[in-house]
Amino acid sequence: MCAKLIINRAQILREWRPYDKPYLKKIGEKLIANQKCRNHAFKPCINQYFLVYYSLIIEEQNALHALTSAGFTMDFKAIQTLTANDMAKVNETIQAQLNSDVSLINQLGFYIVSGGGKRLRPLLAVLSAKALGYRGEGHTLAAAFIEFTHTATLLHDDVVDESDMRRGKATANAAFGNAASVLVGDYIYTRSFQMMVELGSMKILQLMSEAVNVIAEGEVQQLMNCNDPDTTEASYMQVIYSKTARLFEAATQIGAILADASPEIETALQNYGKYLGTAFQLIDDVMDYTSDGKEMGKNVGDDLAEGKPTLPLLYAMRHGNPQQAAMIREAIEKANGMERLEEILAAMQETGSLEYTIAKANEEADKAITELAILPESEYKEALVALAHMAVNRSK
Repeated sequence: MCAKLIINRAQILREWRPYDKPYLKKIGEKLIANQKCRNHAFKPCINQYFLVYYSLIIEEQNALHALTSAGFTMDFKAIQTLTANDMAKVNETIQAQLNSDVSLINQLGFYIVSGGGKRLRPLLAVLSAKALGYRGEGHTLAAAFIEFTHTATLLHDDVVDESDMRRGKATANAAFGNAASVLVGDYIYTRSFQMMVELGSMKILQLMSEAVNVIAEGEVQQLMNCNDPDTTEASYMQVIYSKTARLFEAATQIGAILADASPEIETALQNYGKYLGTAFQLIDDVMDYTSDGKEMGKNVGDDLAEGKPTLPLLYAMRHGNPQQAAMIREAIEKANGMERLEEILAAMQETGSLEYTIAKANEEADKAITELAILPESEYKEALVALAHMAVNRSK
């Protein structure tokens, strides 16, 4: 039955993907060979079948994306090696700036900053400055306060969302309580602004003030969108720009400002960050339905459980049959979608909602790479290009 459902998708896919015949045959053969899908009813095997389907979508999308990625050779380890000295200084600054006479601030602060993560946002500030030949030390402080801003948003986010796992371990609110998380988040926010003042750039201070304000607006808009199945795709895209892409944008723009770049280069790097952040969040929202919980470091299906109308859900609701649309509408309104997860995953597969979201992410990544054409050739530019590819070709 699982394989049949995929093959029934052929006509829909054929309208926009000319290579779908061998693609669908490949999926069907893999599923038919799967003993569970042959011998069990639809519901017990849907998760396994869906993950196989998704992995093949990613495989095909990556193959196509690779056609436009000639010369893309740098992996994340190479980027870490390239920026090792700079990022070591950033991490030292983060540790030093977290220090407080209040023991709970130290305990909770160090708990969250030592919780893993790639430090992607501060890395973008470092790479952007270095790509323009910057030789000062201001990028270290800037990268640290960008990470502080991100950390504060995570602390507040997890309280609002009542999350209990992030990066594979208990969230700060689960470990220390909501009140402590909110208050230490406030401390980290205010500390970040002290660091901005220390940097001594009014332009950067203004940029970050506006960015934090936009992030807060995005958080409130997402709260308003929760349990609202009438959320538009435009509203969803505005939320992910505000909540995620705006800080990416600030990070890359700050690198340009520190390097005293021309207005054209500053705008290009600003746009690069915006497109990269958008692509990153689109894939995050896909992975909420497809990734293994351990691999992702958080609970799978969190968005569904919270009634968040992300693009994979919205697209499936608007392109599904009446029964599927009604089911997803109720899942968003009542935040009870985990009870019908198998059927919702099937609706996503039948409507192509994951493919649609992944395609949009690839479009954003391609736009990000295009913006980098104005930069001089260097290893740092190559790293920025590589990060755009990694944003859409990842599993966590």
